[in-house]
Amino acid sequence: MNSFEIRLLEPTEFPPLLAEIPQPPKELWAVGTLPTSDLKLLAVVGSRKYTTYGKQVIEKIIGDLAGYPIGIISGLALGIDGLAHEAALRAGLYTLAVPGSGLDEHVLYPASHRRLGRQIVESGGGLLSELPPTTPAALWTFPQRNRIMAGMSHATLLIEAGEKSGTLITARMATDYNRELLVVPGSIFSKNSLGTHQFLKLGATPVTTAEDILYALGIDPEATQKTKSFVSPADLSPAENQIIKLLFEPTDRDTLIRSLNLPSHIANTLLMQMEIKGLIASDSNIYHNII
Repeated sequence: MNSFEIRLLEPTEFPPLLAEIPQPPKELWAVGTLPTSDLKLLAVVGSRKYTTYGKQVIEKIIGDLAGYPIGIISGLALGIDGLAHEAALRAGLYTLAVPGSGLDEHVLYPASHRRLGRQIVESGGGLLSELPPTTPAALWTFPQRNRIMAGMSHATLLIEAGEKSGTLITARMATDYNRELLVVPGSIFSKNSLGTHQFLKLGATPVTTAEDILYALGIDPEATQKTKSFVSPADLSPAENQIIKLLFEPTDRDTLIRSLNLPSHIANTLLMQMEIKGLIASDSNIYHNII
């Protein structure tokens, strides 16, 4: 990326857990900041074709990890990967992208996430690849990068995956590397749950709250000092408090605006501002509370 230096790492800079996997990378290229040794690293993977449920899970669980010594690793891909990076940025968590390409801006994959890659670096996160900088993405590069993600992380969280999803490769690698595999249960009626439920049947750890992740990573939420600043009702305007109260369950935009008794243009502006602040989130005009 033009304004960011792509550098070849010294072997002493490699994420230490990579030394434990079969066929560790011989070289690694990086942009930005690598994770510090005090962070527990969580790889987050899932379907490119996510559902509203999958997006809500990402925003809720990663949002609730804010303030804990956790770094989010993902692949910069469309779908769950991109949502995981974005949720980490909103939560103030360190995040590292491991794309299926080199790191030069002309080949960084996918092209639609090059801006996200820049945001990650500017926020204090980083990009990492074992591929020379100008190497374009190809079918073979994605399984290669999946082993980097699973290998450098203390645990992998699987959110939505079809029966033959490529995401399952990362999940299998996590178990092969003796890492913790965490799985979010999904709807029994959704094709996006077929892959995730396979691993639950095989003994993966089910995750329904951020606390499940903390305990899997050996972090005691009661004993760990959080750096998170909680949002209290006193920090919000009366209108913002009203919206938070109305969003005790996911609500569509029209219903929400009618309940506010505000002019529609003012209500829409307020909702947009609350999304920017990370107080609420939306998908297909369905809003939910994430604080």
